[in-house]
Amino acid sequence: MRTPAVYLADEVMPFLRARIAEILYQAGMTQSEISNYMGITQAMVSKYLAGKYKMPPEELARKIEEVAGEISKFILYGGSREDATILLSRRLVELFQSGFLCRFYSRYAGISEEACRSIYSVQRDRGEVLEKLDLALHNLLGFDVFAKFIPEVRSNFAYALVSPRGPEDVAAVPGRITIAKGKPYALPPEFGASRFTSGILVELAEFRPEIRSVLNIRYSGDIQVAMKRAGFHVATVDTGGRDEDAIKKITKPFADEVYDAVIDLGGHGVEPMVYIFGRDPFEVVEKFRRLVDYLQNSTSPQT
Repeated sequence: MRTPAVYLADEVMPFLRARIAEILYQAGMTQSEISNYMGITQAMVSKYLAGKYKMPPEELARKIEEVAGEISKFILYGGSREDATILLSRRLVELFQSGFLCRFYSRYAGISEEACRSIYSVQRDRGEVLEKLDLALHNLLGFDVFAKFIPEVRSNFAYALVSPRGPEDVAAVPGRITIAKGKPYALPPEFGASRFTSGILVELAEFRPEIRSVLNIRYSGDIQVAMKRAGFHVATVDTGGRDEDAIKKITKPFADEVYDAVIDLGGHGVEPMVYIFGRDPFEVVEKFRRLVDYLQNSTSPQT
């Protein structure tokens, strides 16, 4: 029987270790240092650097490249070997939880994708999602200018569990983010607190499971220009207002590629909106910070 652990050892880890070794070596680490950190022989490191490893399927290789880049960056910034191991283990579990690795593992092991998904379905860490969203929300509200970005319908900030099935699997701000005494104000995040933003993340999970967080802010021409200058990959949709098809229209561009933000042009009596997306709420806040930086360097957002 070929368990997920056997699959990872045979098909994923050799290429993943090789890419991490290559990135670390290109960044200036010696083969000896890489060997000691990764717990493999220097001869194996040399083999990896010589390109002697099996290439996985193209789609899987791209995903492994992303994980290798994240882990390598963590290592180069001084992360401990223990913490790097924990981070890597979490990322691999998330790839199974999202169903991505199940597509490849099911063929390797000769079992159904559904059987693979059932192995990891119980690992749904609600506490971690709430903790991360609450911290990111605190950072977001710390921006002095954020109140200027809250639309008339108010903002919400959401973060989903891996493979969310409905609003009950997505944490968001109850009652949305509003303005009190001239400053942005929000209650602590809760699961099931938003129907619309939760619906966006649930819909995205079907084909872009890595995108698990979203924040909506108001739209203006200046904001659109600032996003372009900040290097955002932006899609524009016209929902005609928040009708029953709005969620599908907002998420549809992601079927072809990943976007940093989506502009909804709104409709009659419905204000246009910008949705900023990320893998987690910290990435969303970082994108908002970049937007503010470029906006302040050119012009102030319209009031």
